[in-house]
Amino acid sequence: MTPLDERYSEMTDAKVALVVGAGDATGGAVARRFAREGYTACVARRHGERLKPLVERIESEGGMAVPFECDCRREDRVIDLVETIERDIGPIEVAVHNIGGNVRFPIAETTARVYYKVWEMACFSGFLTGREVARRMIDRRRGTIIFTGATASVRGGDGFAGFAGAKHGLRALAQSMARELGPQGIHVAHVVVDGAIDTKWIEEMFPERYALKDRDGILGPDAIAENYWNLHRQPPSAWTHELDLRPWIEPW
Repeated sequence: MTPLDERYSEMTDAKVALVVGAGDATGGAVARRFAREGYTACVARRHGERLKPLVERIESEGGMAVPFECDCRREDRVIDLVETIERDIGPIEVAVHNIGGNVRFPIAETTARVYYKVWEMACFSGFLTGREVARRMIDRRRGTIIFTGATASVRGGDGFAGFAGAKHGLRALAQSMARELGPQGIHVAHVVVDGAIDTKWIEEMFPERYALKDRDGILGPDAIAENYWNLHRQPPSAWTHELDLRPWIEPW
């Protein structure tokens, strides 16, 4: 783990929102949403240099963000990430696993390497992240863990055997964790994001779908993030475990 910048070296007991997979769309929007509520947004992704625009934006909006370069498929890296945050910044009150791995291959062309890599990214990294933050939250008897799912979490599509297998696995992980950790005060939620998201990739690759943005026909990252914030705020008497998010135009 890269040593913390001097700006963050004296942090103690800050409320922390950890977002792994803090990309340019959903993950970044979630980090910004929690930062607006006074949480220190600890944002992580494999290529740390890509976090600079997000950190700068959060800080320009009056929030605090700390970037971490972390390959969350590596057990030692995830352990170090959580230990560093808990020791040097503050208790992780909410953790969001937002790592994807959406690739399309016909089954006859899906190599073992591809299948395993997708599973590592979309499922195994969720297990490592969830386990490590749960170990800390159990002692405090509070916390929220949110996993970002996809259409593939509940329905395998043509050419998406690897992605569907990984996302189904992540959903099962979330269900098991919710049943175990709920009685210990920890809210575990799984969000099925069903539909195209407002990203540069969608704009370039699917211009016809992106054209529906003005009709609210694609998912807005800020709207997704608002739902994550609301999940975190729910009282234990009415916790949501699984939440479906889709634009009105998307078929069920």
